[in-house]
Amino acid sequence: MRVGVYVFATDLDLDPGPLAVEIEQRGFDSLFFPEHSHIPVSRATAYPEQYGGGVLPEFYKRTYDPFISCSFAAAATSTLQIGTGVSLLALRDAVHVAKMAASIDRLSGGRFAFGVGFGWNRDEFATHGVAFGSRHRRVREQVAAIRIL
Repeated sequence: MRVGVYVFATDLDLDPGPLAVEIEQRGFDSLFFPEHSHIPVSRATAYPEQYGGGVLPEFYKRTYDPFISCSFAAAATSTLQIGTGVSLLALRDAVHVAKMAASIDRLSGGRFAFGVGFGWNRDEFATHGVAFGSRHRRVREQVAAIRIL
């Protein structure tokens, strides 16, 4: 069995590089970072019940970019698989994401796992000018494009 760690890396925690070293030294196989580009100050979207509901945890507002976190984690380790868990692809440009993912994978010696998701925060999508209802189609199209790229 392979066991990994999923963490919201923030400025209040151990930085991604040193954190990855600690995780690798303890025998874990992987480290995954989530993504939220931002959390709007004024929010209409409720924190989903499947994630605990109630008040949105503060760490959502402080989360580092997952690709940057993966880069630091990969540079600090030699065997740990690193990845996005998950990237909100509908809010990103597919060409840039393809280049970032390929760069991290190549520079880490093939240790990058690219996880994508659809997102739950309507307010985040509105700020990006992306229709929330289009996110499933957008992600499918972008994954197809990234595979080709």
